[in-house]
Amino acid sequence: MVRGKTQMKRIENATSRQVTFSKRRNGLLKKAFELSVLCDAEVALIVFSPRGKLHEFSSSNSLHGANCSQTIGNGLNTNFSMQKTIERYQRYSKEVGMNGKILEQSMQHWKYEAATMAKKIELLEFSKRKLLGESLDSCSVEELQHIESQLERSLSSIRGRKTAMLMEQIEKLKEKEKVLSAENAMLSEKCGIPQTPLRDNRKSTVSYITSSEHVDVETDLYIGRPESARGRYTVQVIADGNK
Repeated sequence: MVRGKTQMKRIENATSRQVTFSKRRNGLLKKAFELSVLCDAEVALIVFSPRGKLHEFSSSNSLHGANCSQTIGNGLNTNFSMQKTIERYQRYSKEVGMNGKILEQSMQHWKYEAATMAKKIELLEFSKRKLLGESLDSCSVEELQHIESQLERSLSSIRGRKTAMLMEQIEKLKEKEKVLSAENAMLSEKCGIPQTPLRDNRKSTVSYITSSEHVDVETDLYIGRPESARGRYTVQVIADGNK
């Protein structure tokens, strides 16, 4: 005969309920004892019957399972081992509670930090858009002046850095020029070729070729009305190219 599946609900018949309790209690206590012995586990089991009678089992890992109570009931060994297990459970629960509290506080702290960083990032993005010339409709005159000052300072710094980098490149090129000049002089000396002096690029010289001859320029000077020829003088300007 195949047993049907037991329904998980309260047994209404008192006699059947008591029989089922006794059977399952003994099986549960037996399984607890086997678990403590086979797996060297510290097991504590407390069961109260419907009439309030205590049934318990406990074993201590500190004695490697040798202190497992063989007497199911209220033996002294069981009470001593049960007390140790309960104290261990209380310590563990307290530690877990403290760790959970610390973890919760840490989570709250990091949530606050994340919200603060999000606000800072939003402000930086808004400031960046303003510096790029965007979202300026809501800015006042004072804010626009402040943005203009920031851009001028930034531009000044950029130009200063650019100038410094260009000067560094010029100095490197001058050093390279000296090295090449020395190599050129050495090769010219070996080959017996007269060395051609290099033009100094550091000084910009502009030569103006002027004639040494005098240049005569006649200029008519009129005093009075243009149509009047009175007061006409002829001035000869001599330009000396050597001066």
